[in-house]
Amino acid sequence: MAATKGLEGIIATESSISSIIDDQLTYVGYNIDDLAQNSSFEEVIYLLWNKKLPTKDELDHFKGELNREMAIPQSVVDHLKSYDLESVHPMAALRTAVSILGLNDEEADVMEASANKRKAIRIQAKMPAIVTAFARIRRGQEPVQPKEGLSFAANFLYMLNDEEPKDLEVEAVNKALVLHADHELNASTFTARVCVATLSDIYSGITSAIGALKGPLHGGANERVMKMLTEIGDEDRAIDAIKEKLENKEKIMGMGHRVYQNGDPRAKHLKEMSRELTELTGNSKWYNMSVKIEDYIKEHKGLPANVDFYSASVYHSLGIDHDLFTPLFAVSRASGWLAHILEQYDNNRLIRPRAEYTGPTGQTYTPIENR
Repeated sequence: MAATKGLEGIIATESSISSIIDDQLTYVGYNIDDLAQNSSFEEVIYLLWNKKLPTKDELDHFKGELNREMAIPQSVVDHLKSYDLESVHPMAALRTAVSILGLNDEEADVMEASANKRKAIRIQAKMPAIVTAFARIRRGQEPVQPKEGLSFAANFLYMLNDEEPKDLEVEAVNKALVLHADHELNASTFTARVCVATLSDIYSGITSAIGALKGPLHGGANERVMKMLTEIGDEDRAIDAIKEKLENKEKIMGMGHRVYQNGDPRAKHLKEMSRELTELTGNSKWYNMSVKIEDYIKEHKGLPANVDFYSASVYHSLGIDHDLFTPLFAVSRASGWLAHILEQYDNNRLIRPRAEYTGPTGQTYTPIENR
């Protein structure tokens, strides 16, 4: 059997968490458009983990659990303060911090389903606290404790800026979290499942997934989109700059997607949010520039924007440091990783594919003195 490069198109497992069929993304059968318009991120986490939407009482209880577990231990804060903050990659800091959480969890190696669900809540809750603590520490500020009564999205912004956010800002973060929560068997999710299929612990699975997301071909596209927009600087220069990049065979980040033929269904939601936020902040040039670039690339290359393209200007408009875009992605995608990890544990089989050997054959060992 011939190898398939990058496992493209290979069906590697069965899952009832999310699907991409006919360019439509669903979570447990719910269309992403419906969820993006109507649901909170907390509802989506509950849906992914429990395969059903919560009742009001179930959602209230779940929100309370997340809020109670959101603060991070002082040992993690101290560790973040020990880094060379001018050079450390935020995703490396997040990866290490999650690993430290495992060292502090008495249930880390307890594999019962109930214990794994409790650990999932702890990990999900603490992800935004880690990212915001790192962001503040490197600014010379102390971390901010989560505030009771705020939503998951609102608490992220509150812990980042030490002030309660505007409604539109909360809506933007909530929508981004919902849209990024899961995406079938992407690279980081597959990594998580491979890891825990050995019956390694849930912290190892999340740490492995963060490591995979750290790569620029997976999680870093929106940061590179914003870098491109910043370098162009002015919407009047946008098309000429893109033409020059294409002539130099440069890849235009945030355009096209391997699994979508007719466009990423998530992109339109963040496109509209980018329009609203850039207008609110008086920086509509980022949205206008993005639209011009998208239209040009779609016309000349047949590639529409993906979810990363407009999330760049959304996050920038929220005042989020560009190198925190991927950690914010991880805060959201942890919900999907955890859903897949729990599903893998429930029906586990060691993931052990084969490789097509392409090296030499029939070689005979030569003693070292004769080489």
